[in-house]
Order: sequence, then structure tokens, then C-alpha cells
Amino acid sequence: MVALLLALPTVGAGELPLQGSAERGRLVFGPCRTCHYPEAAMGHNNGPNLHRIFGKVAGKQSGFRYYSETFRDAEFVWTPQLMYAWLENPMRMFPGSTMMSRGVTDPQARADLIVYLMQASVRE
Repeated sequence: MVALLLALPTVGAGELPLQGSAERGRLVFGPCRTCHYPEAAMGHNNGPNLHRIFGKVAGKQSGFRYYSETFRDAEFVWTPQLMYAWLENPMRMFPGSTMMSRGVTDPQARADLIVYLMQASVRE
């Protein structure tokens, strides 16, 4: 089991960085596969492909045509910290997003999911 330490944004008083598990993150990612794939070879689905998402400018993936206006106009780069905050409540962070998920409320599950995405990106 591979784990990485994430420096997470401070959301609440006393919140500390969490250790994430790619193995647990793979399970958390299960419902996300309805719209997203972390493997490059799978391409886009109803949502953009998440292979090597960290370091990419949001809303600009070549070949994905269904970005909301929120993301088409975005000028930020995905980082693990930003993804952690986004996954807590996507609509609160970016109103108008077409993200179907209401978010991942459990902080540990979010950390696990991010580590899984990081590991899935380096396997290929």
C-alpha cells in the first residue's frame, strides 16, 4: 500500500495534513468512474479524463467539449490541495459547475482519493 503525505488547505481550526492511501482511494473513486477515468488510455467520458490532472489548467483539456462556463473561463492549475477543497463541496467552490457529485465530505476519503489519482497518473 502506497501512501503520501498531503499538505492540505486549512478548512477548519486545528485541521492537520492527512496521510492518504491509494488503495482506499481506489475504492472511493469507484462512483467517480461513472464520469471520469484516471487512465490515459481510456480518454474522456461524461467528465474529463483525470490522468495527470495535477499541474493542468482547469477547463482546458484537449478533446473534452462539455466544460461548464465556470471551467471554460477558469485560469487556475489543479493542485492536490485545490482538489481536496473542491471535492468537499464542488458547487460551493465553483457555482455553475456541471460536476454531478455532491462531494466527498469525509476528509480522510478525500485525501485517499487524491493519493489514488496521483498514483494512477504515475503508473503509465
